[in-house]
Amino acid sequence: MSKKAVFSNIQNNWKSGLTVALVALPLSLSLGVAAGATPLMGVITAIWAGLIAAVFGGNNYNVVGPTGALSGILATYALMYGAASLPFLAILSGIIILIFYALHWERYIVFIPASVVHGFTLGVAFIIGLNQLNFALGLTGLPSHERFFDNVIESFSHIGETSLVAVVLFAIALAVIIALRKYTPRIPGAIAIAPFGILIGWLAERGTITLPVQTIASKFGSIPNAIASIPHFSFAMIGQGAIVAALTIAVVAILETLMSAKIADGTTKTKSDQRKEVFGLGLANIASGMFGGIPATAALARTSLNIKSGATHKTSAAIASIGVVVIALVLLTGFQYLPLAFVAAILVSVALFMVEREHFIHLYRYDKKVFGLALVVAGITIVEDPIIGILVGSVAALLMFVNTLSFAESEVTINKGGAIVGRHRSDELEELEDHGDILVYRFAGQLTYINSQGHLQSLAHIRPETKIIVLSFRNLFYIDIDGVDSITEMIEMLEQNGKTVYLSSVNQHVRTVVSQAPWYARMKQEGRKFESVSQALKQLTAETK
Repeated sequence: MSKKAVFSNIQNNWKSGLTVALVALPLSLSLGVAAGATPLMGVITAIWAGLIAAVFGGNNYNVVGPTGALSGILATYALMYGAASLPFLAILSGIIILIFYALHWERYIVFIPASVVHGFTLGVAFIIGLNQLNFALGLTGLPSHERFFDNVIESFSHIGETSLVAVVLFAIALAVIIALRKYTPRIPGAIAIAPFGILIGWLAERGTITLPVQTIASKFGSIPNAIASIPHFSFAMIGQGAIVAALTIAVVAILETLMSAKIADGTTKTKSDQRKEVFGLGLANIASGMFGGIPATAALARTSLNIKSGATHKTSAAIASIGVVVIALVLLTGFQYLPLAFVAAILVSVALFMVEREHFIHLYRYDKKVFGLALVVAGITIVEDPIIGILVGSVAALLMFVNTLSFAESEVTINKGGAIVGRHRSDELEELEDHGDILVYRFAGQLTYINSQGHLQSLAHIRPETKIIVLSFRNLFYIDIDGVDSITEMIEMLEQNGKTVYLSSVNQHVRTVVSQAPWYARMKQEGRKFESVSQALKQLTAETK
């Protein structure tokens, strides 16, 4: 890129980059807390993951950093192994993403259906929201448990110790964020409430106002003006739990990043390089972990803000990361006075805005089975574990898909007295009283081990009175060895039932495989193979008269 182009991109994108930076700082602090890490780790992630992804990524609008989508997994892992293990998890996730990139496996991740993604997102939203109970209610000194649900129960068991001050601050901050999003969406709520929260916390710390306000500093200690914190790794961090968690994070990160890129492309009428975007994401996670950050993915809300703020190039995301550095070095110490009730309000708003109601309405209206699957995934994510939730959901969705494929796709044409008297789906054969003189059975789509039994069952319902069956291959586009063997069974079954079987329309897509079957050569030799259904019907009708 020429110097002129670089300066032009900076000139066109510095405003949007600065806007994103202002939003990213309070969000990164809060999402670091939500992930079970420290506020500084969240900021480090926004800086390094965001910068590396902008330089090496393939989308001009994606903003990469800490996100709510990963915080549920990270919070669970941090409870089990400590916050110090999260940078290692970021590096391991980045390596796995690069392996996916090298093997072109990212193309398969998009096969995870929307119902599973929405269910997982709903579950994570609940985890983020309910994890803020202690901050919103002003509860302190409560023991932590490895399982998220046990922590929720622990919080409710101490609800009598609720601080009215914390509840009021939380309610006001959340109401302001929601109101700004509804009436003045150009002003991000996190930016609007942060200065007032910092002022309240600072005055409380100085004793100017006598309110029991918990702040980030009182919970996590003072926040240093730093942009990196070199982590310490040990071999004890390497284990089955880390690999499973890193693999799940890698899958979710790739999926979220490509979804965000796709939405950005649709909004801006552009086309991104998905492969390059995955490569940049892998490097971004490794960089985040090396400098003490946590796993990262593209943040849809910040990406949307980036576009709305006038971004035209990924220079905007790079400027946003640099902007976070400048703002952090100047103002990060001040953010240590941000009340935890305000942090809770920011994170609860993130949870609320993560769940897109229209998607669940769409699922419920069009397919109640996948709607139910989404709720099951959400339930497992909340009650058991986010990793188990997405794994169980993916397996269940795959089984549902295979079950759908197992039903035979075919059309049946019933001919009687030289005329067509009906066209039906093959699954309607059992209900029909008359199957005519000649029945044409048209295979459609694929014929494999998955749906071969469905075809056998359909053909078994043909009435004894129907003596001539024409198997049409015109709409069959793929057949495997199991499919070929199943046709052998079909022909044998039909012939045993006193029927004469003919073949027609063996197209070029399946001819190579089908022509090697013994039944194909036999029927061709016996003159029971036709080039088309119309030719078969013409000759067979004449012979039956």
